[in-house]
Amino acid sequence: MKSDLKSAFWLSLVGTLSFSLPLNANSNGNLTVEIVGLANRNGQVCLNLFASGRGFPDKRENAVQGQCIKITDSPLRFTFTNLPPKTYAVAVFWDDNGDRQLNRNFLGIPTEKFGFSSNPVIRGGPPKFQESAVVVIGPNTNIQIQLQSVI
Repeated sequence: MKSDLKSAFWLSLVGTLSFSLPLNANSNGNLTVEIVGLANRNGQVCLNLFASGRGFPDKRENAVQGQCIKITDSPLRFTFTNLPPKTYAVAVFWDDNGDRQLNRNFLGIPTEKFGFSSNPVIRGGPPKFQESAVVVIGPNTNIQIQLQSVI
């Protein structure tokens, strides 16, 4: 009798634990970014994905992934792949002249269009990481970034 109770206890414990664990505990996901506001197909669009506020939004060496892609369509789509579930922020700029830099005028104001995940309102400087944050969970997360200009 005691042996049967022990067996039943262990079976119920193992069953409970197996149902409480997520099926895809270590599954990574994708973040697809749709970029709107391109007036033509000149140049390229550069995207940088940040996993923290360190270097966001303009220090691409601190980005976990980054890419410049030729403009083929409008809206343009790009997918960051194999991302661990967490909070990210995306910084994008339309590199009209192909130099892989966000060009600025003599006052430091960007002369090329730019945008950020969550499309924060720009007031006197770039947004903070938290203002542009997007949570990537599950297999696919989709966001849209509206390009804007200061001048």
